[in-house]
This record gives sequence, structure tokens and C-alpha cells, in this order.
Amino acid sequence: MTLVRKNTAPYLPSVFEELLNTDWLGGRTNTFTNATPSVNIIEKDDAFELHVAAPGLKKEDFNINLDNDLLTISSEIKNEEDVKETAKFTRREFNYASFKRSFNLPESVDTAKITASYTDGVLAVSLPKREEAQVQPSRLIEIQ
Repeated sequence: MTLVRKNTAPYLPSVFEELLNTDWLGGRTNTFTNATPSVNIIEKDDAFELHVAAPGLKKEDFNINLDNDLLTISSEIKNEEDVKETAKFTRREFNYASFKRSFNLPESVDTAKITASYTDGVLAVSLPKREEAQVQPSRLIEIQ
């Protein structure tokens, strides 16, 4: 399985990151420079498993799309509080985060049987292998 990393947030060297993300007025800042979640890919005899670490999200926040053999997992979250138009802001911070990860699936994956679940901050995508791609048990071949 080939991993193609696509991250919508730019990555800055740590010196620049500290300089640009410092809030000089004493508040807090949210850093989204590395907003792409980590992924574990596990190969078993009968399937691949993709585990995406994404705590704090809900299953409704994910989009999983399959286009031919390209599996794309993405999420976009906007947290904007409803505020009366008459309110005056001294400071207002918006939270916005998004990510997109794409994976080229091998031909051995049975794309019709892909399933996904989200439990305890981990999105688990099961990619079953086709019957002919699974490891076959050893057998004794009789000579005739």
C-alpha cells in the first residue's frame, strides 16, 4: 500500500514557527502547522487496517472517499461561536483545522467490502483482501 501525504497546512522550521505563533499580547494561540494526523497501516493475512489518530473529532467530521484505487480521508472543522452583532471584540480567536490523507490501494483490496469505524479518537478503516490475494493454507499435493 502506497502512502501519499497531502497536507493543507504549510510546515515551517521550528525557529520561524515559534516566532510567528507567539502571541505578544499574552493570550493563547492554536498551532495548526502540523494538522495532519498520524496513520498506522497494518497488514494481516486477510486484510489491511488503517488507523488514523484523530482525537476530539466526531465520526460526522470525517469524509472517506474512494475514487478508483485512491482512498482519501479528510476532515474540515470550523468552530465559530454565535455572537451578537452588537458585541465589541478586544480579541476573538477562531479555530479552524482540516486535513487530507490519500492512499493508493493495491489491487489485492476488495473495494466493495471496505468498512470504517470511529472509537476513542481512532478512525479504523478495514480494507479486506480479495479471496485470491489472501494467504492460502499449505497443503500436500499428491503425485499421480
